[in-house]
Amino acid sequence: MRIPYAPTEPADPTPENQAIYDRIRERRKPRPLIPLDLALLHNPEIADGYNKLMGAVRTKISLSQALAELAICYIAVLNDATYEWTAHAPLALKAGAKREALEAVLKGDVKSADVLSEDEMMVLAFTEQSTRNIKIDDELFAKIKVRFSDQEVMELTITVAGYNMVSRFLVALDVTESNGKRMVMPQ
Repeated sequence: MRIPYAPTEPADPTPENQAIYDRIRERRKPRPLIPLDLALLHNPEIADGYNKLMGAVRTKISLSQALAELAICYIAVLNDATYEWTAHAPLALKAGAKREALEAVLKGDVKSADVLSEDEMMVLAFTEQSTRNIKIDDELFAKIKVRFSDQEVMELTITVAGYNMVSRFLVALDVTESNGKRMVMPQ
């Protein structure tokens, strides 16, 4: 990493900081704090806000988890965020994404109706437009609104925005020294 990781215990062990570390540990349980946490914990308040937001994005949405994970994996590909890919590609498969769909995402072949469903292609087009251009064109947005509820549209939007934030943070600081490493399909 381009800066040292924060310590696994608060440098300033106030009750507030200890509570933040405990909340993040609780979210990661049974795993220990991960390198991303230790990068964020240079500022416990920011780490706490991140943990709450991204925890909700990961576990409290009504949007299909498989679609959300495919979007996250595509963000990793678009932003060359190897650590994000390594963390989320197995989660995509576990959530029910087809291996062929994930392989298409890895190759950047996200318009193949032979491999991807219409929903997957729409979500990946939305992800690409949001990541590359920020603005979603009206035609695609209209299709998304017809297919998904207002809540799901909001959840897709915050998932894509949030994981773009994550990938930019990971790559800028080279969390886990993953920059430049090849993205590979999980076993």
